[in-house]
Amino acid sequence: MSKLLSVLIAATFATVSFSSIAGSHGGAMKDDEKIEACKKMDPAKADDKMKAECKKLMEPKK
Repeated sequence: MSKLLSVLIAATFATVSFSSIAGSHGGAMKDDEKIEACKKMDPAKADDKMKAECKKLMEPKK
């Protein structure tokens, strides 16, 4: 019985470890995806942070 419990604990630990590593390395949105999201954004519902980020992305690069 204790071997079964040990195996279940080890399997649970491995699953949780893998999912946390995969979640932390998921990556952020790319600029192209952000620009598309900005075009679809409803200005009335967006927060100030999103508006500022979209404004920064839409400005021409120097």
